Amino acid sequence: MPTSRRCRIGVAGLDTILHGGLPAGRLYLLEGQPGAGKTTLSLQFLLEGVRESERCLYVTLSETAEELREVAASHGWDLQGVDLFELSTIEEVLGENRNQSVFHSWEVELGETIRLIKQEVERLEPTRIVFDSLSELRLLAQDPLRYRRQVLALKQFFAPRNATVLFIDDLTSEGRDRDTHLHSISHGVISLERFTLEFGASRRRLQVQKMRGATFIAGYHDINILTGGVEVYPRLVAAGHHVEFANLPALSGVAHLDALMGGGFLRGTSTLLIGPAGTGKTTLALQYVGAACERGERCQVYEFDERIDTLLKRAEAMEVNLKKHIENGLLEIMQIDPAEMPPGEFASHVFRAVQERQCTMVVIDSLNGYLSAMPQEKHLLLQMHELLAFLNQSGVTTFLINPQYGLVGSMDAGQINVSYIADAVILFRFFEARGRIRKAISVIKNRSGKHEDTIRELFIDSRGLRVGEPLDNFRGVLTGTPEFLGKSGPLMENRDA
Repeated sequence: MPTSRRCRIGVAGLDTILHGGLPAGRLYLLEGQPGAGKTTLSLQFLLEGVRESERCLYVTLSETAEELREVAASHGWDLQGVDLFELSTIEEVLGENRNQSVFHSWEVELGETIRLIKQEVERLEPTRIVFDSLSELRLLAQDPLRYRRQVLALKQFFAPRNATVLFIDDLTSEGRDRDTHLHSISHGVISLERFTLEFGASRRRLQVQKMRGATFIAGYHDINILTGGVEVYPRLVAAGHHVEFANLPALSGVAHLDALMGGGFLRGTSTLLIGPAGTGKTTLALQYVGAACERGERCQVYEFDERIDTLLKRAEAMEVNLKKHIENGLLEIMQIDPAEMPPGEFASHVFRAVQERQCTMVVIDSLNGYLSAMPQEKHLLLQMHELLAFLNQSGVTTFLINPQYGLVGSMDAGQINVSYIADAVILFRFFEARGRIRKAISVIKNRSGKHEDTIRELFIDSRGLRVGEPLDNFRGVLTGTPEFLGKSGPLMENRDA
């Protein structure tokens, strides 16, 4: 069958989900509870038609034209070019002499109301129509059979006119179970949902339930309503984004650190940096970011726990000038508030960083800050797994920072075990020697090749990061209570002393 012409909705994410938009000339159902974003989305659909020089009509039985203009103005839109046909217009046409003592004429004469709407459509001949809403039509019909016949009659009326029609249903009517036949009548169904978590802002999501004769990305997709309209964040499917890349190592510029990984991290791998707070996980990741930027590569850092100013000062203290790379566009650091950002939106940010900015290194600091802020989100680990698969297939070197609970002694890995989704795992630990607290680093997993099985001391001061010689008489690191029993020879001294 020939591919039908696509009618773009004007929301980039939703058009991506629909693989280019809605098949033109068909009738679709847009359903959702009040506040889910149906009106905003339908206005974007019509404004996209205006940009494409199409005639657009908004038939409203629930809101006034003034209310619609206020909604548009809140997003900075002008509805010029969109024809509005509202309920008050119908009442004026019917005339005062047909008013009754209990009901208005339009409340009784459903057939007359439909006739007037058809008359307006025939007069304007629009190619895009929004009908808001079916709940009002259902109330006018009073009877399910009569209501179904009217919906079918409208579908048959619009069919030969080559118009793309959106029927809006706010799901507020009683007897909703009797109205599921709307799904079978419609060529496609898009459902919007709004739900509130125990903490944080309300979340919204979208699902394309059916689309006859067209492919689409199934499942739930997070959405957000911002000034400027609805933003849709398509569910990330890693399988469709594989690219060819050179399997070269990403070096840190510190010889002993690269030697730990058998020559550096390979492109297209993810590394988990795990250990208690203060052991140098973020600092080590910044060392790799600084070295990548010096090579002219683009990098992205997502900061959940620490302020960006503090991060930049810390990097500057170890002679890694991140501000220079931010100014020249090689580095972007984004402060994330996970209480306000759904996981789909975060995945969309990462996707754009790789696809649009061509980033080759991504740092997520930290997983605990992201996971603990969204305890009610389901399948979050599965989404993280899909995100890492996308980054790996795009040739991106990824660092995941996962602080452990506790500082010394036995430590908990955190809420969930994420080590299995990483290609390499670097373990950080505190240990004591000669009356001082020191830091140890070791590689305990590397899927991409060989690595050292030694435990080395990690030292960070104003002259940068360095890794010492192997600590031969170090025991207890894997138990969470490491202890150094050897001589002081292998230990590094404070450069600032």
